[in-house]
Amino acid sequence: MSPVKTSRIAGFGHYAPGRRVENAEIENQLGLEPGWIERRTGIRERRWVVEGELLTDLAARAGCVALYDANVNPDDIALTILATSTPDHLLPPSAPLLAHHLGLANSGAIDLAGACAGFIYALTLADSFVRTQGKPVLVVAANILSRRINPTERASAVLFADAAGAVVLVPSGDQEAGVLGIELVSDGSRYDLISIPGGGSKLPFAEGMAVEECLMTMRDGREIFAQAVQMMTTCARRALASAELQPSDVTRFIPHQANSRIFEIVGENVGIRPHRIVRTIAEYGNSSAATIPLSLSLAHQARPFVSGEKLLLTAAGAGLTGGAVVWGV
Repeated sequence: MSPVKTSRIAGFGHYAPGRRVENAEIENQLGLEPGWIERRTGIRERRWVVEGELLTDLAARAGCVALYDANVNPDDIALTILATSTPDHLLPPSAPLLAHHLGLANSGAIDLAGACAGFIYALTLADSFVRTQGKPVLVVAANILSRRINPTERASAVLFADAAGAVVLVPSGDQEAGVLGIELVSDGSRYDLISIPGGGSKLPFAEGMAVEECLMTMRDGREIFAQAVQMMTTCARRALASAELQPSDVTRFIPHQANSRIFEIVGENVGIRPHRIVRTIAEYGNSSAATIPLSLSLAHQARPFVSGEKLLLTAAGAGLTGGAVVWGV
């Protein structure tokens, strides 16, 4: 089989739970003054699941919409990638169950744990698979972070949300489509800035384990902020250079919606005009890897992407992991 020249996104989808949690509810619980959360994060409300909703439920709803939008035969999907930090179980992986729920009988399926940068990594791998195998791929990023928040820790309690976003990649003959430039990075020296200590092989679940050890902790909010700005800025600049494009060539900038102050600074650093930044954080909060595909789907819904557009995606998260992709529509 001769390699396919490029891939393209043929379908978009997203799902956010119906439960809206406004800032006032969290500010009251933490004893914060009204307006504190929005001033510091840009978030007005976020979506949280209700009892009984599972990660694979969210992922399947977003994936179903993307498959319908792409108008592809489910039997043609050759690979399903699920980017998540909150799988239904530590074992088995959740992606095979997701593929089963969607009726993807001929699809391989794998979980990808890349924290907030997970969708960037999943999209990169999916693009490579389509180029070499010439078969469609479903990429879903989904998280239920409301069940991993420590409600007494202000740094994480005010930020995190639940959501899912999905795209379907298919082969394309357009040489200006798909990945045009890319930069992936990591920094393990800051491995413990954001973590869920318990549950892995280093600290297995055990009787008497403190609840806090099974919930998210953010060790140094200011350091996380600074590292995210630096990593996203550097990756975005390098991805643009790899694509041999200028910031003015970017039609829409879709950053990870970690904090509005972070992506506004990154946009300014890179040279992206503010009106080209896609913003969804105010209504949906920070759902980690899901924020970029969620934002892509919402942006496409509001104003459909057209051939020739150049999109810049960038993210940074726990690990630290980060990256940026210049994507041709």
